[in-house]
Amino acid sequence: MPLTHRLAALTSVALITLGGSLGGSAYADDPKPSGAPPGSTTTSPPPEVDANSPGLKLADGATLAPAKVLDIKSVVEDLSGDERREDTNQDVKFALQSEVLFQKDSSKLNPDAKSRIQAIADEIKAQNATNVRVFGFTDDLGSYAHGLTLSKKRAEAVHEQLAAALGSQDQDVTFAVRGYSEDYPIADNNSEEGRKKNRRVEVSFPKA
Repeated sequence: MPLTHRLAALTSVALITLGGSLGGSAYADDPKPSGAPPGSTTTSPPPEVDANSPGLKLADGATLAPAKVLDIKSVVEDLSGDERREDTNQDVKFALQSEVLFQKDSSKLNPDAKSRIQAIADEIKAQNATNVRVFGFTDDLGSYAHGLTLSKKRAEAVHEQLAAALGSQDQDVTFAVRGYSEDYPIADNNSEEGRKKNRRVEVSFPKA
């Protein structure tokens, strides 16, 4: 089943930031992609506020600036955690765990990976995106050098399949393809569950 269909039935989380953007994907000239993990906001109840506190009162003649939302981040993840979509005001990012795309320690795509990547290609077309980042990541098992090679090869494999899925539109798209080994984990590498989340390929691009 295409990624967009599977995710449609699942919950989404909207995060509103008033002080600035939440991370953001790296572009081709950035040294590294964002390492901010999803779901990192607190779920604690807000503190009680005394509406009559002098510290909350404006000085004479002062006015409040117009309210505005600087960024909204929506995260949709399937029940297995294998696939995740993040939307901000500026970007769309898909994260696919390596197990759903490749065999262990391999950069050869599984037979069912094509449909998953096709769903991402369809979104790239819908957004008329011309700059696409494809980043590969591993866990911290094995050497850093091996992870760097494997993550880059996996990113390249996804890039090649994306280019094929885009067809003629691929000529209008510039890809930034990189491997980052164990850098920028989104979960704890001390457990297999966390390492599984860190073994991933991310595809991100600006919104139309």
